Amino acid sequence: MVRPSLNDLAAFAAVASHRSFRKAADAMGVSRSALSHAIIGLEGKLGIRLLNRTTRSVSLTQAGSQLLARLDPVLQDLDQALDTLSEARGTPSGQLRINANKSGSRILLKDVVPRFLDRYPEVELDLVSEGRLVDIVELGFDAGIRLFEAVPQDMVAVSFGGEVRFIAVAAPSYLQNRGTPNTPDDLQNHSCIRQRLPSGKRYRWEFSRRGAEVAVDVPGNLTLDDNDLLVEAAAAGRGIAYVPQYFAQSLLKSRRLVTVLADWCPPTPGLALYYPRNRHMPSSLRAFIDILREADRSG
Repeated sequence: MVRPSLNDLAAFAAVASHRSFRKAADAMGVSRSALSHAIIGLEGKLGIRLLNRTTRSVSLTQAGSQLLARLDPVLQDLDQALDTLSEARGTPSGQLRINANKSGSRILLKDVVPRFLDRYPEVELDLVSEGRLVDIVELGFDAGIRLFEAVPQDMVAVSFGGEVRFIAVAAPSYLQNRGTPNTPDDLQNHSCIRQRLPSGKRYRWEFSRRGAEVAVDVPGNLTLDDNDLLVEAAAAGRGIAYVPQYFAQSLLKSRRLVTVLADWCPPTPGLALYYPRNRHMPSSLRAFIDILREADRSG
């Protein structure tokens, strides 16, 4: 039997973990065809099929399951050994992959990312911005960034950026024509610009005051899936929108938007960077967290 290369074994582990050639190829930064050829070559060298493949799915054979069970800890030990060498050199290197929502990406790009890349030029930072909450371990990310309340319970969370306040906003012209709501129940008599979540569900607006919490499935004939678009539609007089204050700040200053139901919109815990609790932390991620905290203190 010809001994397979480490690259071929890593390719197999990626496909087996993701159960998808496309997702594994994206995580490894290679083409699907290259990954497919690597797996075919590996199976040829070993003389046994490791994966069952159809046009819609990828599954492990019994031999593939046995190999993955033995291979995963070996690859993790290898990653840790290489990272230890990086620490010994005193300079983190390699790739750092972070999955973040749009607002988190914006905050990072303003201060944290420039500091990090200037200080650690040997690290390749791959910052993926998307709305849906993903399994960062399954997709090969080192860390994720979401609102603190959305962080999975089995993850370690590092808060940053301060509190976040969701606010209801509308154009003065809209309020002049339709009146100003005084309670969340009053929204039933208004045109609201509703939001579609990445999961496909429509967001129920959440309010609280003096311990009372209310979730409202607001009425409206326009649904959008992006906070910037929600703000623009509200400024155009299409109705009331409910967004993180950060997205409406400039239009509030110019008075194109005003807040409503302000006493029902208290601040909530803000963003958090999170990572797996029981996995080795790469030196690049440790350095990124240090700079995140540094920027948070100086901000």
